[in-house]
Amino acid sequence: MADLQLRTVTRTSGANAALKDGTVAPHGAVLDFVEIPVLVQGFRRMVRELEFDVSEMALTTYLAAKEHGVRFTALPVFLVRQFHHGAIRVHPGGGIREPKELEGRRVGVNRGYTVTTGVWARGILADEYGVDLDAVTWVLSGDEHVAEYRPPANVVPMPAGDDLATMLAEGELAAAIGVDATGTVPLIPDPEEAGLAALRAGGVFPINHLVVVRDDVLAAHPEVAADLFAAFAEAKNRYVEQLRADAVPEPTAADRTYRRVLEATGADPLPYGVEPNRATLEKLLDHALAQHILTHRPSVESLFAAGTLDLIA
Repeated sequence: MADLQLRTVTRTSGANAALKDGTVAPHGAVLDFVEIPVLVQGFRRMVRELEFDVSEMALTTYLAAKEHGVRFTALPVFLVRQFHHGAIRVHPGGGIREPKELEGRRVGVNRGYTVTTGVWARGILADEYGVDLDAVTWVLSGDEHVAEYRPPANVVPMPAGDDLATMLAEGELAAAIGVDATGTVPLIPDPEEAGLAALRAGGVFPINHLVVVRDDVLAAHPEVAADLFAAFAEAKNRYVEQLRADAVPEPTAADRTYRRVLEATGADPLPYGVEPNRATLEKLLDHALAQHILTHRPSVESLFAAGTLDLIA
């Protein structure tokens, strides 16, 4: 029987490099990789058109898409994680000295309100600094991948023709999330250390991206979920061995962060599977509910494909 051909989108990273170069392959399937230079455009095409069989996907986009009935389901394969304390940026002369001062002010958000970095960053403001998120006006530079989603009343679009960096520089915004503009600094000092401290205190290393598979593919080939999980896991485990040996060639910022997490915890910085990630997933669900992204809370198990719930790597 011919192998199943799966049209696949995932940006090359350490965790999937062995899949992308063909060193590792799933049993019974061939991943036909489609390269999309701006990955978020692939997210949108998957959410709105189900264009691919398998796709990397932003985690909060996935939560919103599932609530609105998009017909794909995740594997507990978490390709991208990062700290988000440094995502909230201000101009040094802008008068904002601490997070609570954002209440009653306008804060920019790069792209949509459901962008995962923004969700984690707002969660940090609420959980660690007591910011009332409903008392902030969130100004978006783009729209949502999930077209059916409607944000709360304190979320507004950026005026046509403006850009967040200029608005921040001119004082129209008190801060911005995900806008690394010249002359800005992180609102939270020493953000990577703050992220590591939060990880040590709560055991949460934020997840940004996972992998989704079209539901019709899963229905027709129920074995493919576990086969894909095994292949992604093998590729990731090879990468983690490189991290442990400090042998990643030309390390990126992400590689260096994963290495620091490994050094700080002694554990795999990219665990796959439901159970090793339950605390992180529950925390993101907390944020998504509190920020009015979800109207009801799904169980963690309901988010992942049958046949993968007990798999760990």
